[in-house]
Amino acid sequence: MSNPPSLQAPWRIDYIRSIDKAEGCFICQAAGSKTDEERRERLVLWESEHCIVVINRYPYVNGHLLISPKAHKAELTDLTDVELLDLQVQTREAMELLKKAIGPQGFNVGINFGRCAGAGVPGHLHQHVVPRWSGDTNYMSVVGEVRVIPQANSQVYEDLMRVRLAGR
Repeated sequence: MSNPPSLQAPWRIDYIRSIDKAEGCFICQAAGSKTDEERRERLVLWESEHCIVVINRYPYVNGHLLISPKAHKAELTDLTDVELLDLQVQTREAMELLKKAIGPQGFNVGINFGRCAGAGVPGHLHQHVVPRWSGDTNYMSVVGEVRVIPQANSQVYEDLMRVRLAGR
């Protein structure tokens, strides 16, 4: 009897090893980025007065973005009305950019509150914008505990920045 074929996701080990070893909040670190090099390294696409938009380093699919208030706040009730509105405005802008740059056919948008609900950073609220396509392979994480992501974050960054800068 031969072994069944296996899919490997070597990028996943970095996330697994980082869960309990993270020094500080990656969202706060991204918001504190000063140079273009730091912003690129932290996958920062843009900032508004109250929010920051970054590419998820451990995405469900290519183009998976995180929109977060710059202030380290855990709950929606912690946000001012202005921060809450900006979170939604930046989410809308992120979806429009993704439509222009990579052409998704739909989106999942949501927030996980608490570790038991899937929040990787339970102390700093962030909204996920996950592009979707008919026939995408997200079932793989359910049946095989692996994700198939057809585009590298570095290429997604280039595509999104090119379209964003062209729109100015």
